[in-house]
Amino acid sequence: MNAMTTDMMMQRVKALKLHGLLAHWDETRHQDWVAQLLQWEEDERSQRSLDGRLKSARIGRFKPLADFDWDWPKKCDRVAIEEFMQLTFLKEAVNVILCGPNGAGKSTIAKNIAYQAIIHGHTALFTTAGDMLKDLASHDGDIALQRKLKYYTKPTILVIDEVGYLSYSNRLADLLFEIISRRYHEKSTVITTNKAFTEWRDIFPNAACVVSLIDRLVHRSEIINIEADSYRLKEAKEESAKRKAAREAKKSKLISKSDEEAKC
Repeated sequence: MNAMTTDMMMQRVKALKLHGLLAHWDETRHQDWVAQLLQWEEDERSQRSLDGRLKSARIGRFKPLADFDWDWPKKCDRVAIEEFMQLTFLKEAVNVILCGPNGAGKSTIAKNIAYQAIIHGHTALFTTAGDMLKDLASHDGDIALQRKLKYYTKPTILVIDEVGYLSYSNRLADLLFEIISRRYHEKSTVITTNKAFTEWRDIFPNAACVVSLIDRLVHRSEIINIEADSYRLKEAKEESAKRKAAREAKKSKLISKSDEEAKC
């Protein structure tokens, strides 16, 4: 083992904070098992870090983008979405806003982006707008609220799903504006919504911050409009057709069996 390799291994030992091994470095640095030990330790820590980030992200189950039916939407910018999977938008803290009707695949795309960020070493958090705002509103004390605001501000990428499915009070609008403002210019936020920005007044009736909220989101953002019928409805119809076909086949088999028995 040459001096350069030994020095590089020593830097790895320091990075891993293996103080016992470092204390006996002169005795052990030429041992064949040291390199393997370091590799084991690095691999284990990397896997634990990944597992921890995945658990904290709360993404849940989702369909991989590789299985996404690109022929289903009437309109969907596949090239832009595949670029999002390269994560270049994170470098400039650009927001991603996915607009479209219910069942168009917005949440699936958002979860895939978050997952891609996690496996590349970033932190992420997935939440619905309703859950996040309810969580924030439940903390009346300033210290507790500041802690929660930090929780939603901290991840490299924050996915806020289902903006527009419910309407919210002025206070909740202010809390959402606070989250967006804290992340503005610093970190990327992914929004999924079933309403155009012109309809956001319906989501936050009478809230004074709506215009400023939209302005902050749109200023540094990529907006993808998806036009599609509900994919969940499509899958439900397909499954229903399969079950009906199976029942008809079973019925036909029973009739054939009954006819055979009658002949006997």
